[in-house]
Amino acid sequence: MVTDGILTGEGVVLDTHAASAPSRILAGLIDVVAIFAVLLVGTIVANSLLQWNPSGSAARILTIVLIVTVLVVLPVTVETLTRGRSLGKLVAGIRVVRDDGGPVVFRQSFVRALTGIVELWITFGSIAIICSIVHPKGKRVGDILAGTYAIRVRGAKVARALPGVPAYLWAWSRTAEVGRLPDGLALAVRQFLSRAHMLHQHSRVELGSRLTAEVGRYVQPPPPIGAHPEEFLAAVLAVRRDTELRIAAQDAARDERDAAGVRRLPHGVPDPVD
Repeated sequence: MVTDGILTGEGVVLDTHAASAPSRILAGLIDVVAIFAVLLVGTIVANSLLQWNPSGSAARILTIVLIVTVLVVLPVTVETLTRGRSLGKLVAGIRVVRDDGGPVVFRQSFVRALTGIVELWITFGSIAIICSIVHPKGKRVGDILAGTYAIRVRGAKVARALPGVPAYLWAWSRTAEVGRLPDGLALAVRQFLSRAHMLHQHSRVELGSRLTAEVGRYVQPPPPIGAHPEEFLAAVLAVRRDTELRIAAQDAARDERDAAGVRRLPHGVPDPVD
């Protein structure tokens, strides 16, 4: 089965893939140019401040503060606030995300920045380039330690919508019970249906048959004889979705009735008219 892509909490597969090493190198070069520009401006400001106190200790303190700000504070702040973007990544059309597809947080950006001092700056990016080329997801050492990786976001789109209940399964779906279907299995079915058109035919048939057998244990009554596995799975998801929507609507109506009862005055006293 194809494993690229991000599966969201709603079970929707995002049609996006890990960023390639060349795109990451391009983003890194652009970021280096931006960092050197900031470093140049910071150096000019530091020299102006040193005119007021030209001692060696003040120069060392300003140098350390400038380096830490440019190499750690600035990248961490930008990456955290933009949820994995930087100037270079914006131009290259990539974003850094967690391994589960969620946005990066301060801790992960901080680990990436600290690791970057060695693998990006001290070694002139050689360690990061080699690691990105070798790793299947293009990760550098900082990504491995932080649990992140870079994805392509330019042109990414949500996978095509899943089909509904086929006409010949409509009568069966009106009486089918799928309420016991585990959430994890439902997500696996949705992912399979979203990516079935991208699978090799043999893998598609084998995986579809296996999922049909697993789902069939939770569905009563069984589908009509001769039902296509993928159409059966799509019908099960549609029935499950409709059932959840109906239950949610019933819960909302009950809550509204309860709320109306709480607002009503006791002992038959009529409610005031606005």
